[in-house]
Amino acid sequence: MKMSEFKQAIADEFGAGYGRVLAADLVLGDVGSRTANQALSDGVPPREVWLALCRATDVPRERWYGVGTPPPRA
Repeated sequence: MKMSEFKQAIADEFGAGYGRVLAADLVLGDVGSRTANQALSDGVPPREVWLALCRATDVPRERWYGVGTPPPRA
């Protein structure tokens, strides 16, 4: 997942404004108790941050790969 895809997935799932707030303020235990923005700045891959955000906010699994984005091949 590229950074642009990460940002699009957040906007699609949460809305642009609320998505920015979540990325800046919600502490995600799955990425070292950092916010999404902190984790990304520290070099955590966008897909890992996106999945942590999905788990933390109870996004249904069928939407973990982003709206309109097919799941990765096995």
